[in-house]
Order: sequence, then structure tokens, then C-alpha cells
Amino acid sequence: MENQTEVSEFILLGLTTVQELRGFLFALFLVLYLASLLGNGAILVVVMAEPQLHSPMYFFLGNLSCFDIFYSTVTMPKLLAGFLSGHQTISYTSCLAQLHFFHFLGSSEGILLSVMAYDRYVAICNPLRYRLVMNPQACLLLATATWVTGFLHALMHTVMTSRLHFCGPNHVPHFFCDIKPLLNLACGTTRLNLSLLNIVTGGIVIGPFILTLFSYLYIISFLFLKVQSRESRVKAFSTLSSHFMVVTFQYVPTTFNYVMPILGDSPERDMIATLMYNTVTSVLNPLIYTLRNQEVKTALRKVLGRKLLFGRT
Repeated sequence: MENQTEVSEFILLGLTTVQELRGFLFALFLVLYLASLLGNGAILVVVMAEPQLHSPMYFFLGNLSCFDIFYSTVTMPKLLAGFLSGHQTISYTSCLAQLHFFHFLGSSEGILLSVMAYDRYVAICNPLRYRLVMNPQACLLLATATWVTGFLHALMHTVMTSRLHFCGPNHVPHFFCDIKPLLNLACGTTRLNLSLLNIVTGGIVIGPFILTLFSYLYIISFLFLKVQSRESRVKAFSTLSSHFMVVTFQYVPTTFNYVMPILGDSPERDMIATLMYNTVTSVLNPLIYTLRNQEVKTALRKVLGRKLLFGRT
């Protein structure tokens, strides 16, 4: 593939140009990033260490935590460095790599949320067939399909962006290399790239969201019509509400970023939306799933208890 790019590097303009805010924002996002790493890392350790959590639901939760760790790491180090040094320079190759991994992990996480909704649908609506339907082979297949689909989706955008000709300004009005800001800098037509962004990425967002929504609606109707036990309803709704909060924080800002071009381009709005599903969601996911899940809290206390015990001996 011939590369006609004349621009060898891009300059990321970052989140703000106000010097007085940079110190505060650096501290804020450093805390958020560390909280994401520690929270999601703790869930991964607990899920792998505790046999009682070796079930499909927690297998997918471990995958979600893995996505969140990598997802925030794609953008946060560069953002933090920008607060300290001002505008950040990034090479053309690194820019494409950042674009690829951002969309790879982001689209994979969106698909995984629909898989988790399907898992809850089977567990609540067909509990007798749950172990048969969500057997280890099926879970592994669903997880593999999630990773592969996200990778291929990102690869499409990476290849199509690499074929563009950049010959003019190289200032990116964002804190990382996203597709839309780069398309605005390209010399020549970007119609095909925009079509793929709206159609394919829109499908990656809307498709899993619709599947998730239908799963919720079926589960809710099932709970009201066929489940008589109030305790069972409360437990099911607790799990469902946790998942719904995660889905809301993931899908709503993504929809505004990539599926609603009618609103026009706004770098500020795009950056705020990106921070919501890239940074804030990565921090909230472990809090939502631990604070509202008794099994995870119990397992976490056991793991911490064992470490404290071994530390004293």
C-alpha cells in the first residue's frame, strides 16, 4: 500500500489551552486513571483467584475489566503528559496505532455489553438451561468473537485513514488521534471514510444497543409476569440495574460522537463525550459491579484477608 502522507507528525492540542487549569486537570485525571487501573485490576484478580466466581457472568466481567484497563491506557498517558508540557507531538505511525487501539477496544467493549445482557437474559429467563446454553465453549466463542470483531472494525478504519493524503496543517483539536479530527485535516475527499464511520461504526454502536435493549425489555416483562418471589425479583433487578448504568455511560456519549452527524462537528462536545465513555466509565465500572454485587464484595474481602494474613506471617 503506497503511503503518500507528507505530514510526518501531528500536534495534539489537548483538552484545554488555559495554563491555570492544567495542574488541577493533571491531578484529577491522574487520580481517575489510577482508580481505573486499581479497580479493574482488583476485579481481574478476584475473578481469577476465587473459584466461586468462575461462572459466565464473571468471566465476561473479567473481560470488561481487561478492556477498561487497556482502553483508558490508550489515551490517558498522552493526555496527562499534555497537561505537563502543553501541546503534545505524536508521530504519524503512533497516531494510527492510537486510533486503531482506541476503536478496537471501544467497539469490543460495546459488543461485550450486549453479550453480557444476553447472559443475564438466559440466566433469568431460562435458568434451567443456563449451564447448557452458556457452557465454557460458548462463553469462549462469544468472547473471542467480541475481540475479533472489534479488531477488524478498528483495522478497517486504520487502513482507510492510512490511505489519506495529509499535506496541510497538522494540529489535531483533540487529546488523542481520533478519526473525525484527522479526516478534517486530510487533503482530498474523505467521503468514503465518513460513510464507513457513519454506517459501520454506527452499526457497531446501534446493533449491540438494540440487542441489549430487547434483552432488558424481555427480562423486565418476564420478571413482572412470571416471577412471583419478591426476593428473586429484587436480586434480578439489582443485577440488571448495575448493567444498565454501565450501558448508559457507554452507549449514550458514543452515539452522540459517531451516530448523530446531524448535530454538526464540535471538538469540545466530542472530547467531553470521549472522556465519558473512555475515562469515567472505566472508573465507574468496578465501583458499580462491586458496590452492588454481594458475591464480588465477599470474594474481594476474602482475597484481601488472605493477603493481609500472609503479610503478617
